[in-house]
Amino acid sequence: MDEKEAGSILAEHLNQYRTRPYTELAAWVRERRIDTAEVVARNGKQYQIEVTFHWDGKPDGDVRVVGSVDEGRGIRAFVPLTDSFAVGSDRRSGGQSS
Repeated sequence: MDEKEAGSILAEHLNQYRTRPYTELAAWVRERRIDTAEVVARNGKQYQIEVTFHWDGKPDGDVRVVGSVDEGRGIRAFVPLTDSFAVGSDRRSGGQSS
């Protein structure tokens, strides 16, 4: 897997969640929502993306949005590339981590 390309695709995909209201993200934690998508890169390579939503430390606290990307095969299917960010009820964004 081209990690630079996959990381860029994942970052772009996660950006759509950064502008969501805290209340919506918190509801998705309670629902145990999992978003999935398949993205085709410019070179035709397909990537699978999964986004999950969790409490970041304590219930009803900050929400951590976790995204992972892989090619759906090989070792990366078991150990995908990941990125995440946290959103607090005051809408501040925390740092990203891999």
